[in-house]
Amino acid sequence: MEYRKLGNSSVKVSAVSIGAWLTFGNTVEEKLTHNILDAAVDNGINFVDVADVYALGKAESVVGTWLKSRDRSKLIISSKVYWPMSKDVNDRGLSRKHIIESVEKSLKRLQTDYLDIYFCHRYDEETPLEETVRAMDDLVHQGKVLYWGTSVWEADQLRDAMDICHDHFLYRPQVEQPRYNMLDRHIEDEIIRTASDNGMGFVVWSPLGQGILTGKYNDSIPQGSRGADTSWLSEYLTDHHLQKVRKLTMLANDLQLSMAQLALAWVLRKPEISSAITGATDIKHVESNIKAIEALPLLTKDVLDTIDTILN
Repeated sequence: MEYRKLGNSSVKVSAVSIGAWLTFGNTVEEKLTHNILDAAVDNGINFVDVADVYALGKAESVVGTWLKSRDRSKLIISSKVYWPMSKDVNDRGLSRKHIIESVEKSLKRLQTDYLDIYFCHRYDEETPLEETVRAMDDLVHQGKVLYWGTSVWEADQLRDAMDICHDHFLYRPQVEQPRYNMLDRHIEDEIIRTASDNGMGFVVWSPLGQGILTGKYNDSIPQGSRGADTSWLSEYLTDHHLQKVRKLTMLANDLQLSMAQLALAWVLRKPEISSAITGATDIKHVESNIKAIEALPLLTKDVLDTIDTILN
């Protein structure tokens, strides 16, 4: 496993990490979840990413039960706050009230005294940014959160947060968590530059494009797959994208890699990326994804140029 610093901080996260979105506490039952997490840690992964909204708290609870059997100090555990957790008008957003109450609930579900990283899961247009930043700063001072971060924030929002932290001597966000993969490269210009200039690292979600970049949809949409059962993949499941993935799969085969390994290695080619958050419904997914680290030396300039030509 390769370990990378989280921006300008000295804490290091595994380049490949494990996330709970859509799996733990939902489609993957508890015993298998624990086996997947054990396999991840035993293979060098030290970063586990969850959120309160994942399965409405169940993902945190399942991970918390597992966490009791591991050495907490050797793990980086993150969670998030923003999305509605009930119909209560105040049980959402990034107000001080919701942040302070939510972190307590997350800590209880995860059965831990602190979070290594606490993400603002989106930007909250209804809450003054200074209120949010001060609440996160307070949690760091209290020791309930070691580092705080943002998720899917725009460059100007990151700059505004940094300005507030600078003006009031507050703890800065240390990491941004955006979507990033071969089919979604929107962060490559302004967002990466802005975050990096301010010492932030990146831990990216959906590096495999919700499974499309594994190649499993190249020929058809399998029954029971996410592509067959959900509508929100329609932006990816297009002939335009699938033609690219088919060509990329041929390239991966030439390099003796799986399509997923090529896609993960491509994401990790950028030094600004601290970790790629992967999902898993089986131990074999974990073991295969980790091998993407070994594929990095194969991404020569010629290979990367070929990938850019395919992606256009």
